[in-house]
Amino acid sequence: MASGFIDKARITVRAGNGGNGAVAFHREKYVAAGGPDGGDGGQGGSIIVQVDDNMSTLMDFRYKRKYVAGNGMDGQGGRRTGKDGESLTIKVPRGTLIRDAETGEIIQDMSGSEPFVLCKGGRGGWGNQHFATPTRQVPRFAKAGLPGQSHDVVLELKLLADVGLVGFPNVGKSTLLSVVSKAHPKIANYHFTTLYPNLGVVYVDEGVSFVMADIPGIIEGASEGAGLGHDFLRHIDRCRLLVHLVDVSGSEGRDPIEDFEAINAELKQYSGDLSSRPQIVVANKTDLLYDTEALDRFRAHVEQQGYEFFAMSAATHQGTRELVGRIGARLAELPPVVVYEPEYVPRPPQVDMSEPLNIVQEDGTWLVEGPWLQRLMANINFSDYESRMYFDRQLRASGLFDQLEAMGIQDGDIVSLYNLEFEYQH
Repeated sequence: MASGFIDKARITVRAGNGGNGAVAFHREKYVAAGGPDGGDGGQGGSIIVQVDDNMSTLMDFRYKRKYVAGNGMDGQGGRRTGKDGESLTIKVPRGTLIRDAETGEIIQDMSGSEPFVLCKGGRGGWGNQHFATPTRQVPRFAKAGLPGQSHDVVLELKLLADVGLVGFPNVGKSTLLSVVSKAHPKIANYHFTTLYPNLGVVYVDEGVSFVMADIPGIIEGASEGAGLGHDFLRHIDRCRLLVHLVDVSGSEGRDPIEDFEAINAELKQYSGDLSSRPQIVVANKTDLLYDTEALDRFRAHVEQQGYEFFAMSAATHQGTRELVGRIGARLAELPPVVVYEPEYVPRPPQVDMSEPLNIVQEDGTWLVEGPWLQRLMANINFSDYESRMYFDRQLRASGLFDQLEAMGIQDGDIVSLYNLEFEYQH
């Protein structure tokens, strides 16, 4: 894999924790303890992922593997809410897939420009101002904040190009890209010249353009991981059309038919879907051709397999405009570039419920706290019915309700768990 181009990276992301609520009372003349005025804790910062079109590789993630957002500040007296933690925005190149590191499932395809919240910050805890009731005028308790979400993910770049240029090294792919687009790939006359994909925008006509990617030379055995090829095959996964360049000049003593078949075999081994992708076959370096018989033989071989055939010379620009026009016309008939649907479903949190919970009764309110309850609540989406039912089952399984009954809880008493309160009904 070339050192300059990184297209896969594993990182750990963690959102910030919510701040704790405050216990405070304002001082008023003639009022025993004043009213409760402890403010809430601030929200933890979230981890947000955003596309940055100035990035073309995941290089930045090679050296920094851990990303942590800011924690919320604790609440204060005078009903002052703690400051929210700062969210952290991670920038990625367009076309980056975010996958769950454990299952490989796609969480999000960063192909659009909308920011994506990968991990939500923890909610801030309530201050004691929330717990005042007509019977409980002096609540001496507040709530801790909830932890932020964390995730191990793999970032994988799959370029968003319409057209992928494939072929052996040194067949003229970089030259073609530089001729038809504004891209400036490095070009040299030796094998493995291109060490990472070059992208160029090709303008066909007024308002008609497409993105072309020059994929590094695939060599035989690439689909088994030999040479550079395998790492780059994923970049043509999204291409709607493949342009297969073959050197027909014979200048390196190669047989164009053998080369053509070898590359197609690689594509097929990597993915059947890729080998059935529409393909235009281009015989390049016709300017160096001494014997047109080889070209005719190659043309017959390609057309017999149902592929469209073009002959041109990228170096002398002969036939390049016609090729661009034809590519534009083919793309107009093809469906748009694939955007992958998310397939990741968050698993219910695995929480060890063996640690005892801390239960305190204050004026008909039962305050329940404990590390595992905090972790569980941080991962429950209370607006989702399934999630709420799962939460209820976990509480029952933990023996919490049996414990409350043994301690004498009555119907209509309030059970208070962090930022959730409900009336107890037997």
